[in-house]
Amino acid sequence: MSMGKKGIEAFRAQMNDHFVGKGETVDNVLTCFLAGGHVLLEDVPGVGKTTLARTFAGSLGLSFGRIQFTPDTMPGDVTGLSVYDMKKGEFTYKAGAVMKNIILADELNRTSPKTQSALLEAMSENQVTVDGNIIKLPEPFMVIATQNPVSFMGTYPLPEAQLDRFMMRLSIGYPSEKEELRLAHAKMDGKSIDDVKPVLNIEDIKEYRKCVDEVHISEGMYSYVWQIIDATRNDGCFTLGASPRAMLHLLQVAKAKAFLDGRDYIKPDDVKQMAIPVLSHRLILTTQMRLQKKESADLLKALILKVSIPMETGHEK
Repeated sequence: MSMGKKGIEAFRAQMNDHFVGKGETVDNVLTCFLAGGHVLLEDVPGVGKTTLARTFAGSLGLSFGRIQFTPDTMPGDVTGLSVYDMKKGEFTYKAGAVMKNIILADELNRTSPKTQSALLEAMSENQVTVDGNIIKLPEPFMVIATQNPVSFMGTYPLPEAQLDRFMMRLSIGYPSEKEELRLAHAKMDGKSIDDVKPVLNIEDIKEYRKCVDEVHISEGMYSYVWQIIDATRNDGCFTLGASPRAMLHLLQVAKAKAFLDGRDYIKPDDVKQMAIPVLSHRLILTTQMRLQKKESADLLKALILKVSIPMETGHEK
């Protein structure tokens, strides 16, 4: 665990050198990655979403691909397509942009639902199907998608089924005065993302993910998470509660959070801290709540406070 801690601190340090934003955002993306999930970043333009994704991939020594979604982006641009080879007299697969370890799906909600759905299979099964042929994606694989706020013109809201594929939804937000001035100095001094060097490798990643898998969940914690999920389904503020997939995602993220905190068991604080980014984007507010301009994250926080914290939290293995 000590060697793992050293590698993670080196990763955080390099991310902090090149990405100007909240350290909590970096930790949450890393948590999601170790949990095997995908991240949706919803924010205004220009706050560093691309820098975050590129620096993240570079620091892990992983390949990086960027898909700029526009209204005319086609599904084949994402998944790849079959091209006829005149010399061989057969069709061969031409790789799409998705064939990288870390994919930045930029402005995903600017493209059509048909093209949006091209990512679904890749995100769910780590593979794409082109003309009946299944092509496996590289391992590890993670989508970091960005979307503009729904108030922006020319956006296509992501359907509930696709939102449910994202393990977490995060927002970077504007940097503080100190952070923004540091960004200005770095850019004026010529600091570039091209300077990013890998501080972890594929073996480190495999070892960390193995450690996450081995984090213990007590029966009391299983029950605690289920009660939170069930509460979202029975609360009058929501017309759509959290899915079974949401419960699995919350458990896996809580395990990754515990690992990053140096524990081999999860506790209620892991669940409470991760519940908002894992669950809030999956919940659909009632018309009354929307008219009152309520936020699902705020309502979810209040809901979690009503759920009894278990006495058995993980020490009792």
